[in-house]
Parts: sequence; structure tokens; C-alpha cells
Amino acid sequence: MKAFFVKIIGFFINLISFISPRTAGKMAIKLFSSPRKIKLKEVEKDFLDTAFTEDIKYAGLSIRTYRWLGKNDTILLAHGWESNSFRWKPLIEKLKTLDYNIVALDAPAHGHSTGKLFNAILYAECINIVAKKFEANIIIGHSVGGMATAFFQQKYQLKSVEKLVLLGAPSNFVGVFRRYVNMMSYNERVSQTMNELILERFNEKPDYFNAARLSEHIKADGLIIHDELDKIIPYNDAEDFKTFYKKSKLIKTKGYGHGLRAEEVNDYILDFINT
Repeated sequence: MKAFFVKIIGFFINLISFISPRTAGKMAIKLFSSPRKIKLKEVEKDFLDTAFTEDIKYAGLSIRTYRWLGKNDTILLAHGWESNSFRWKPLIEKLKTLDYNIVALDAPAHGHSTGKLFNAILYAECINIVAKKFEANIIIGHSVGGMATAFFQQKYQLKSVEKLVLLGAPSNFVGVFRRYVNMMSYNERVSQTMNELILERFNEKPDYFNAARLSEHIKADGLIIHDELDKIIPYNDAEDFKTFYKKSKLIKTKGYGHGLRAEEVNDYILDFINT
């Protein structure tokens, strides 16, 4: 049923493109950049209420941060699309036993952060201000949170950051856009106009935003974990990262999907950050 409605929306935007490609392109970009605002469950609220919370301002947005205090290195956690900081609960509990200083943020338009639109470039800027404020030593990002983490560190090379962990991270905008276009069955008019709008907005074409290629400039050590059966972000994206991110190692898992919610994955992370 969900796939049926997706195709209907795509068909509608395609029709508009015959009248106004620009209008259709704007609609497609807005849809692509508008996560659902998912209300937190009581169990999620209860856990997040155990943290110290602080809202940090950026570009008219209020970015919610959560902190569990510890004496060891500061670890910053960046979740993915339509998620929130609760997704890290099992890992946070392990990190707390090791007395790490833990910071998690809700991305723009997610959780308790404000905003209606979201993209990896904006997320990278939010990660930057949070990482600077709390002097993060290690950053762990899932999915688009991993892509945004790579964009952030490549751009700012924050000296306090010593290690990055990228979990199921997309390696480039072109691939993400292609999968979105295919899912919606957009025609060439819509696809081309989307690319033109990205150029207008960011002064770069979509192919510039290749997190894997840009990661060759990152000096921090990296760990890339990706499931070979990931149906959201293909495993090839992890191999792209490994090709360019010379200071990283790649771990392939099987059966954990895109979410990578598994004790084994958390153990890989702990082994990496503890060495």
C-alpha cells in the first residue's frame, strides 16, 4: 500500500513537470527533505530524561543535545533519517559503564530539535557546532548521520576529533538521489530540475557531495561498518568510503540490515574506540 501511494505522488509530480518543471522539481526536493515528525514514545522519553539536556541555536534552529557525564573521552552520537537520540540506548549503556562522556544530538526536524527541512549539509553544520561546544574526541554517525559526520570533519578538521565511526553511511548524493528518483518514478524533467536546484542552493552540483571522495582528507582514524544485505544503502557505498578514507578500516556484517542494531556491532565500536 505504501509503495502504491509513493507511485501516485510521483505520478502527480511528473504531471506538474509538463507544465512547470521548476515547480515539480521544488516539490520533489521538498518531499525529499521533509522527514516525518515522529512523536517520541514514553519509553524513549524516560530514557532521554536521564540525560542533561541543552538546546543549541544554529541558523534559527534549536538543536537538542543530551549528555551523560563521564571522565573519559567525549563521544558524540549522530542518528539517521527519521530517528532520534534514543536509537543509541544500547550503546550508551555500554559507554556509561566505561565512564565515557557521552553527547547525543537530535538532527534538525527530528526528535526535540526544531525545523521542518533536513539534509546532510545542514546536519554537518549542526554536528560541527555541537562537536566544538563539547570538544568531541570520537563521533559515531548512523546512515545520513555518518555521511554528515564525514562532511563535517572533512570541512572543519576539528583537532579534538581523533576517531570517526560510520555506520551504514551513504557515500554520495548522486546515489541517494538516484534511489529516490527511482523509488518515486520521476521523469527526466523532474530529475534534471532537482539537480539544477541543488546547484542554485549550494553552488555545487550533486556529484560534488561525495562523502567518500572527500574523506581522503580526513586525518582522524575511521571505522566503517556496513551490512552486506543493507536494503537502504548498498554495501558498495562502504567500499567507496574504504577506497578514499585511507585511515579507516571496514567491517562487513551480515543479517543486521541498515539499522545495524546488534550487540556485535556495538562490540566492534567499543574495540575500536578503546584502542
